[in-house]
Amino acid sequence: MRSVGRLIFALSIAALAFGIVCALTDLSVRASATPKAQPITAALSSNPDAVCAGCHQNIYEKYERTPMAKGSGTAFSGLLEGGFLHAASGVRYSVFLRDGKAWMSYARDREPVLHGERQLMYFVGSGRRGRTYLYQVEGQWFEVPINYYGKKQLWDMAPNYGATKTMPEALPVDSNCLHCHATAVQMALPEARNKYEAAPFQQGGVGCTACHGDSSLHLAEKGHGPIVNPAKLPPARRDSTCLQCHLEGDVAIYRAGTSLAQFHAGADLADYAVYFVKASAASGGGRASSQNEALLRSACKVASGDKLTCTTCHDPHSSPSAEERVSYFRGRCLTCHTSTKMATMHHPEERDCAVCHMPTRTTTDISHEQATDHNIQRRPASTAAMRFTDLAESTELVPVGSVSVGDRELGLAYAQLAEHGDRVTATKAIHLLAKAEKAGHDDAQLHTQLGFMQQMSGDKGGARKEYADALKEDPYQATVLGNLAVLDASSGGVEEAIALLQRAVDADPSQMAPGLNLAFIECRLGDKKKALEILMELSRFNPDDPTLRKFLISGSYAGQRCELR
Repeated sequence: MRSVGRLIFALSIAALAFGIVCALTDLSVRASATPKAQPITAALSSNPDAVCAGCHQNIYEKYERTPMAKGSGTAFSGLLEGGFLHAASGVRYSVFLRDGKAWMSYARDREPVLHGERQLMYFVGSGRRGRTYLYQVEGQWFEVPINYYGKKQLWDMAPNYGATKTMPEALPVDSNCLHCHATAVQMALPEARNKYEAAPFQQGGVGCTACHGDSSLHLAEKGHGPIVNPAKLPPARRDSTCLQCHLEGDVAIYRAGTSLAQFHAGADLADYAVYFVKASAASGGGRASSQNEALLRSACKVASGDKLTCTTCHDPHSSPSAEERVSYFRGRCLTCHTSTKMATMHHPEERDCAVCHMPTRTTTDISHEQATDHNIQRRPASTAAMRFTDLAESTELVPVGSVSVGDRELGLAYAQLAEHGDRVTATKAIHLLAKAEKAGHDDAQLHTQLGFMQQMSGDKGGARKEYADALKEDPYQATVLGNLAVLDASSGGVEEAIALLQRAVDADPSQMAPGLNLAFIECRLGDKKKALEILMELSRFNPDDPTLRKFLISGSYAGQRCELR
């Protein structure tokens, strides 16, 4: 039987840190770690779309040259060698080929010294706009913290990491994100969102099935069997074919029990996800991958209604060359603007309609990137080089398009905004989520967010109940395990808190907050070997984490000390 004095530890989950004073009591035996996944190769199956070429040779050959078809693949085949020194962190990154394999190295020669490398398994991104790479540690998949930016032809930090003072934490590879870059994306295992049975996807690039669905019956009946033709679908399902990847919004909420990775051709995207934008937005918000919101507000869309869709202007099977681009898109405009005056006399000195009516603007979400403004204004307000308007101060949310939105979806959307500490949106979220729960909604996402909002507002009893309900639906929910551990520890239930933290660490050893807290508790209880093992495992995932480094070197953590040696 062991006990120690009072201890303060901090747990940072979902962008909120809780400081808790707790008393450590007797401890029980902890669960053993889960078996480690076996390493896999980066091999992908041969291109299954080649079978379509038998009847659609021209379409197949054109499509294979598009950025979508080249959206992902093996790192070796898509390696863009290069590197740069990141001034803010002092880390030099290099991407290179060695012994027939792709690698990324990272190094900092000044204090604190940092050296290491990752074997790159897959690339994501065609390179036209950008490219990044995926690597594997202990059966979990991560994205490197650097990007290649195609238009500037340079390597730099991934979006939002330009000013970081250290090498960023490992970025988990989520199946919902892969959905728009690869084909036959696998669903993650229950214990971690970036752990897969084998490779995270089976076909590089966006294949034919993404828009046309399963072709097995079509092929079996020699082209006479069923196949999805988006052009023949009802408008909402037709548009969903493109919007599954070309709609982002300010907030995206999945319907209960669904994810974007489960979407299939011919379905209605609104059955899987709802997208919200800030109500004051006057254009697409400046995201490089989400111009649909702007298009919905354009005079062209308002006048044309459902007749106007993405493929009115864009050929999904090919991309015009640089030489063809101006005449191609001008032709698209003139299919509606049919007057002779428009075709021959409207600014004959400028054949590119987009220069005046769809200017290229610097995006707000991706550095070194610009996007065409799909608001299609008669007289755009500024020059082609201006940035999209930043509307971060707006908090009122509205859904994109004519979709059905209930209290659950809107409550979850406000909860996402409230994670940054906004009390007004937190109050809205609690009210809406409580209504949804009373109406019969019972899913892990709802319980997790409602519990988190209640914990933020000081309602520990309500938060505890919601977290318990969430774990019934998803026993590996890391946010819940960590936050419930805080509540248990603050009320004296340290044994219960340790069990929860251990469950989180066993399921996902890359989780920094649960791992750091568990290591500190073990250290204060005298099991310094156990604490050191946990910290060294964390360092395999995030070797430059400043909190981890300080703990290892000085024993300091969350304002307390515990020497590890």
